[in-house]
Amino acid sequence: MTAAAHKMAKDEHAARTPRARDESRERRDIVSGEIFPEHRLIRFVAAPDGQVVPDVAAKLPGRGLWVEASRAAVAKAVEKKLFSRAAKAQVSADANLADRAEKALVTRMLGDLGIARRSGVLVLGFDNVLRQLEGPKPPKLLIEAFDGASDGKRKLYAAAHRVGLDCVVLETLTSAELGLALGRENVIHAAVQRGGLADRLMFDAERLSGFRTRSESPRADASKIESKS
Repeated sequence: MTAAAHKMAKDEHAARTPRARDESRERRDIVSGEIFPEHRLIRFVAAPDGQVVPDVAAKLPGRGLWVEASRAAVAKAVEKKLFSRAAKAQVSADANLADRAEKALVTRMLGDLGIARRSGVLVLGFDNVLRQLEGPKPPKLLIEAFDGASDGKRKLYAAAHRVGLDCVVLETLTSAELGLALGRENVIHAAVQRGGLADRLMFDAERLSGFRTRSESPRADASKIESKS
């Protein structure tokens, strides 16, 4: 990567205020009352007009209303009017709030993938990913379209095992969504090198998995290919 490209990536990354996956940061879920790490929650806030909106980057002003990152939890918070109770004020939460939260997470992840492509820390295609896995600087994160054929995925998982990698697999996005972010059609396999972007993609993949069921995705979260002992 050139110095200019490196600086662009650093500046873009800083401007988007990435939040490292820090399980020591915990919040209370307004639905169950349980304490969860932030990578299992989504922050909501009430806009000035009293409308509840998702704040997946946790940057909007106002009192945070934290809900477990799942479609069922958000739907229950809306149905039981738990946002008003937590905000100690009358606020309005639309029935489609879970859909909006899912869309916001996808948009954020696609934006990060675009940054990864422009900054040179992302590789595309089966052959390129395989070479990266077997190279001197293997990736931190494998990205597989969950609607892609399983044969190529199995081969890449086997390659990661063969070289003893402790690699995370992200399988929450469709081929169409990946193609939209990366400017190509039929994107099935990609990989991201170690760094803040990989960490944040894993963070958001865990949250998105709560909105995409196992029937929609055969492996709908950021899970690990464990290295051999």
